Amino acid sequence: MEATLKNYDLSKLKVVTIASHSSLQILRGAKRLGLGTVAVAKPGSGWFYRRFTFIDKVIEVDLGSMEQLAGDLVKDNSILIPHGSYVEYVGWRRALNMPIPTFGNRYIIEWEADQRKKMKLLEYAGIPIPKSFNDPTQVDRPVIVKLSGAKGGRGYFIAKDANELVSKLSSINVGDDYIIQEYVIGVPAYYHYFGSKVYGRVELFGMDLRYESNVDGRSFNLAEPTFVVVGNIPVVLRESLLPIVQKYGEGFSRAVAELVPPGMIGPYSLESIIRDDLSIIVFEFSGRIVAGTNVYMGIGSPYSVLYFDKPMDMGERIAHEIVNSVKRGKLIDILT
Repeated sequence: MEATLKNYDLSKLKVVTIASHSSLQILRGAKRLGLGTVAVAKPGSGWFYRRFTFIDKVIEVDLGSMEQLAGDLVKDNSILIPHGSYVEYVGWRRALNMPIPTFGNRYIIEWEADQRKKMKLLEYAGIPIPKSFNDPTQVDRPVIVKLSGAKGGRGYFIAKDANELVSKLSSINVGDDYIIQEYVIGVPAYYHYFGSKVYGRVELFGMDLRYESNVDGRSFNLAEPTFVVVGNIPVVLRESLLPIVQKYGEGFSRAVAELVPPGMIGPYSLESIIRDDLSIIVFEFSGRIVAGTNVYMGIGSPYSVLYFDKPMDMGERIAHEIVNSVKRGKLIDILT
């Protein structure tokens, strides 16, 4: 990475990302702060992204062969911004070896792709998590079965007891890569953080709710509940909950620094349920920008004003970190 960056013209940096998920806010934020912008789109979808003047170039390519672009992107002084669609379409194994300087800690993607490693990391951070079950016959409460990978909830299902779980596992093809987890009752809340190397702090940058398929839609209780995310809704928590949310975010950042060096860089998310006693149980994390930050695009998170005295969305926050790391001679510190 250091050798690659020595050949970069830091006055001509470009941000490149997959044209999906949170790419519009990432590229818009980059352009606002003077960076070049490149969208890599699946064949047939580039027309939509060419409509926006803040995107300098749209490249259509089979995302399964994105490596073929790496040489030209590196020559063009590019920095890759990963997000959920990148993890899902490119795959974590290839993401680990993608020969393009990548914003954030690319190594956390491997942990994010494995539900059991996720829980290990959260537990190591001292964050309360749901009970997990290895043996379906030992389940004594409602559970949710979750598949690994950035699938936006697709394929998840719930069971009210051991008998229903065993029956569903025998009839649904879930493979071997899943986790059985207690279904915690309460209000979901998804927290957006930013781990800043420039300022040496963890910023609580926003939060959202997910709007999920026929769990939240008009299913009239006729459909089997599923958890496919179709959108996001902005949330502002009661202020008394913010210290514990901040504590969890900082604890997670410390755990990643110890177990997955070089630690958290840039955006990440903890996904939780808030129970009626106001305790917070965290059941997922994402080690990169999440699509829920899209709800603040252009208007900025209400929490961003606490750090910068002006509203800022996550896309612009990423660009701010890149630009200011260059000014301080610390670009290498935010890339892997």
